[in-house]
Amino acid sequence: MGLEIDYIDGQTPLDEDEKEGLLIKAITTRGELDEFEQQNIEKAIEWTLKNNFKKENIFTEKFVRELHKRMYGNVWKWAGEFRKTEKSIGIDPVKIGVALKQLNDDVLFWIENKTCSDEEIAIRYKHSIVKIHCFANGNGRHSRLMADLIISKIYSKPVFDWGQSTLSISNEHRKRYIKAL
Repeated sequence: MGLEIDYIDGQTPLDEDEKEGLLIKAITTRGELDEFEQQNIEKAIEWTLKNNFKKENIFTEKFVRELHKRMYGNVWKWAGEFRKTEKSIGIDPVKIGVALKQLNDDVLFWIENKTCSDEEIAIRYKHSIVKIHCFANGNGRHSRLMADLIISKIYSKPVFDWGQSTLSISNEHRKRYIKAL
């Protein structure tokens, strides 16, 4: 029996080839998948806490991909690789690298020129990278961690309260979050 995922509103479905990238074949349910992904994400968060990243390092394709790989690399073979398939959200997969480079250059400009508040810069980046939709899975969680890195590592402010415990289930909080995106 393969992986059967019940998707909730706002989640981007994986195609069969992407599902084949599951490294832990014993996982068969969404709950099991969520648990293993969360363990991996917590390790990635520990990595970010132990390192003092500079903005020049954060806003690179290499870093964006490395963070995703650290978040999902023990669960998905394709972690850290740009998606190769069309999704209901996101740009054409062949344009991901160029769009990400433009976004990273833009945010460096916003930071250096103080074009808006610290929080707005972090949220604009989060929104823009999720709109690009670099990866087959985990874009929302990845973009939230990127925003947290911007606000904490660049501006030395506390990370955002995303209401994480309620974003993984279908409820009113998640509906407002998806609508805001």
